[in-house]
Amino acid sequence: MPERATEPGAGEALSLEVERLAPTGEGVARDGSGRVVFIPFAAPGDRVRVRITEARARFARGAIEKLEHPSGERADPVCAAFGSCGGCSWQHVRYPAQVEAKAGFIRDAFSRIGHLQAPEPIEMVPCPVEYGYRIRTRVRIEHGRVGYRRRRSHAHCATKQCPILAPALERALPELPARARGRSGDWWLALSGDGSAHAAPAGGRAPTGRRSPPTPRVRRSVTGGEIESDVSGFQQGNGPLFETVAAAVAEAAGQGTTAIELFAGAGYLTLGLARRFDRVLAVEASPRAARDLERNADRANAEGIVVLAGAVERRLAEPPLAGADADVLVVDPPRSGLSQKALDAVLGIGAGRLVYLSCDPATLARDAAALVAGGFALDSLRGFDLFPQTPHVETLAVFSRRS
Repeated sequence: MPERATEPGAGEALSLEVERLAPTGEGVARDGSGRVVFIPFAAPGDRVRVRITEARARFARGAIEKLEHPSGERADPVCAAFGSCGGCSWQHVRYPAQVEAKAGFIRDAFSRIGHLQAPEPIEMVPCPVEYGYRIRTRVRIEHGRVGYRRRRSHAHCATKQCPILAPALERALPELPARARGRSGDWWLALSGDGSAHAAPAGGRAPTGRRSPPTPRVRRSVTGGEIESDVSGFQQGNGPLFETVAAAVAEAAGQGTTAIELFAGAGYLTLGLARRFDRVLAVEASPRAARDLERNADRANAEGIVVLAGAVERRLAEPPLAGADADVLVVDPPRSGLSQKALDAVLGIGAGRLVYLSCDPATLARDAAALVAGGFALDSLRGFDLFPQTPHVETLAVFSRRS
């Protein structure tokens, strides 16, 4: 029996062919022993000379020393901070290859984590623009300079430009140090629907020696009306696809008498559901977001929206949700997905349809496995590229209750 090839250790150099992209944002190759090697800033099809920087039994990591033969999937980065800034990791990859890789991430997560066969095809909705799409960001002010975190570090990466930001938001970056008045801290930025930028300290903190000013509020059009919230409130960060995603969720939900929505926020999905259902029971844990949701429902004359403020797990265990019947259940949880308690309660709701919007294919696949085991069938998967130049992807999964 032939001996297995020796696995290269840290410091050794290899010439490798990059097979694909990983959800971590790195390229994936294999060494002579078959071990996976992750390579930052590699593109599919590249032939690269790599110096091993980390060697473990199941995988290794390497840094590109020489690009021996670049693939046709390479692109020229447009940001001077690319490679140092921890924000973007794919500016060196052509956009169609990014979208194709993300469809693979969804498919692989359902197979590897959920042990489910993904319905085919997985439709991918690309962003209409590769740059200038982001309408919400978090930046840090340090020593009079604005920036982000450095790659794989908590160190400050100062920048005067950020090409993934919407133009008005990017133009506002140089103004922030003056507004910070010498104080270092995190700031949230958001872009309003009228094309102007608004900024506020994270957590509502004011510069030293000053009272906290009123938090700016922003308003954006969405399916079913407009939603208004303060800058610190969560909103989807992709401007060009902002309404597209909300419309897709509403369409997937169908229409009927009652819809239940979990993690409703300020009403991003709720207003669209209210146009299709007589009653929408909307649960939101943040008191501030729940108040915004009530105001947005009043502004849209959506009388059928019932706002249930409180943690999802608690609300699901109480009337009117405990054991309730509904035509559809819509969930848009944080990256961590549904807790076990929430999953158990969801399975107890008599909904014939479940629509799940997720920003993490891994936690979605995990929850999908529990939903399928609990009596649902996975009908469709659809990806939305809300984060060009990064490996992140938004996924819409639609389930139906098996009879």
